Amino acid sequence: MKYTSTRDKTISILPSQAIIQGISKDGGLFVPKTIPKIDNLMELTEMDYRELAYLIMSKFFTDLEPSLLREAINEAYGEKFSHREIVNLVKVKDRYILELFHGPTYAFKDMALSILPHLLRIALKTNNVNKEVVILTATSGDTGKAALEGFADVEGIKIVVFFPEKGVSQIQKLQMITQEGENTFVVGIEGNFDDAQTGVKTIFNDIKFKEIMDKHGYILSSANSINVGRLIPQIVYYFYGYLNLLKQGEIGEGEKINIVVPTGNFGNILAAYYGKMMGLPVNRLICASNENNVLSDFFNRGVYDRRRELILTSSPSMDILISSNLERLLFYILNEDDGAVKDKMEGLSKNGFYRIENINLDDFYGDYSREEEVTNTIKDVFNHDGYLMDPHTAVAYSVYDKYRLRTKDDTKTIIAATASPFKFGKKVADSIGLNTYEKDEFQILKELEDRTGIKVPEGIASLREKKVKHNNYCRKEDMKKILCKFLKVGEAFD
Repeated sequence: MKYTSTRDKTISILPSQAIIQGISKDGGLFVPKTIPKIDNLMELTEMDYRELAYLIMSKFFTDLEPSLLREAINEAYGEKFSHREIVNLVKVKDRYILELFHGPTYAFKDMALSILPHLLRIALKTNNVNKEVVILTATSGDTGKAALEGFADVEGIKIVVFFPEKGVSQIQKLQMITQEGENTFVVGIEGNFDDAQTGVKTIFNDIKFKEIMDKHGYILSSANSINVGRLIPQIVYYFYGYLNLLKQGEIGEGEKINIVVPTGNFGNILAAYYGKMMGLPVNRLICASNENNVLSDFFNRGVYDRRRELILTSSPSMDILISSNLERLLFYILNEDDGAVKDKMEGLSKNGFYRIENINLDDFYGDYSREEEVTNTIKDVFNHDGYLMDPHTAVAYSVYDKYRLRTKDDTKTIIAATASPFKFGKKVADSIGLNTYEKDEFQILKELEDRTGIKVPEGIASLREKKVKHNNYCRKEDMKKILCKFLKVGEAFD
C-alpha cells in the first residue's frame, strides 16, 4: 500500500511515513492509492473488535510489522474501555445507536486515539527515526483530551493541544487543563476552533520553521483526523456495527443500512465512506450538522461557504466552519483530479468558498438541527424511550427523524453516538427539565445521575478534585511563539 497527496498525485510514500508526517508537504492530505476490499462479511461475524481491527488496519498499514500491529491493537483496545466489546449497539425504537464513548475520555475520539500512539511508535521504529516527535493538535473539545490521554508520558513524543478558550464545555476544558504528563502542553486560544486549526496548519506549512525544528531534533506530526493513523482506525467500528446487526439477525446478508454521523470536521463520516468503498453495504451516509451547517449546505447546494459567523452551540465539537477532511472526499468525487482539489482548496483559503457542479453526491444526505430541536430530542427520547444522549448524538437523531419524514426511507439505520451525556451535563440536564440555575457543573452532574439512574463516569466525577496543570493562554497569532517557548526553541519566532 502506498499513499499519495490530495493535491499532488506524484507523491508516493509508505503508510508508516504518512503516519509520521501527518500532513503532506504540499498542504494536502494523504489518501491510500488503492482501496482494499473486504468480502464475505458473514464469515467475519464471529470476530471480536480487536480481530476485526487487525483485519482492516493491516490492509492499510502494510509496512508495519504484523506482530507489532496486532500487539498494538490488543494494548489499545483493552482495560481502558469500560465496555467489554469496546463499543455498544443499543436499539432505540427502530434505529440502532452505536455507542462510541466507552473509552477513557468518554468520546468517540478514544476509538482512534488509543491506537495512534502505538502506530506512531511502530512507524518511527520502521523508519529508524531517532528525533523527538511533537504532536500538534487543534481541538473543538474531545480530540484534545483523547490525544493527551493517549500520548501522555510516551517516550520520545511531546504533545501540544490548542483549544478555543470559550468554545468547549466546562468538563471538556477541565479534562484537558488537568492532564498530567511532563510531555503534555495545553493552550487555550483567543478565537474559535477554526482559528486553532488554521494556526496548526500554518505551522505545518511553514517550511523554515520545520527546518528549525529539525535542527533542534524535532519532527512535527498531528493527532487530528488529517492523520491517516487516526482516520483508518475509525473505519473499524462501522464494520463492527454492521456485523453485529448481521449476527443478531436484525439484517440479512448483503442488506444495506444507513449510517447517521454528527460531524463538523468530516473525519468520522469519511471513515464510514471508506467503509462503503471497501464493501460495507451502505445505502445513504447521513451527514448531521448543528447550526454551523456548512456541510449540509454543501451536500444540498454543491457550495462550500465558510463566509458566515461561527455559532457557539451546545454541541461544541461540531462548531466548525472549515471541515478539513472534506478535502479527501473532494479528491474522490472529482475523480482523483489533484489539480482540481488544489484549486478548490486555494479558492476556499482566498475567497472563503468553492463550488462544485455536475458532481454525484447521492451517497450522502445532509441536514442540520437547530438548538431547540436538540433540546427536544434529548427530552423526548429520554422521556419516551429511557435513553439519555449527549447534544452531538441528539443532532444526529434529530436529523434522522427529519430524513425519515422527507424520504419515507425505512432502511435499517445506525446512528453514531459520539460522547457521554455527562460531558455536557448542563445542556442535558436543562433538556430533561432539571433546574441548573446557579449550580456548578458537578452539582448538576449529581442531580442528573439521581434523575436518570445512570452513574456519572468516575473519570468525570473525579475532575472536581484534580489540580490544574496547564494555565496557558495566547492569541491565535502567537501559537507558534508559545509552542517554541514550550520546546525551548528561541530563534524560531524571531
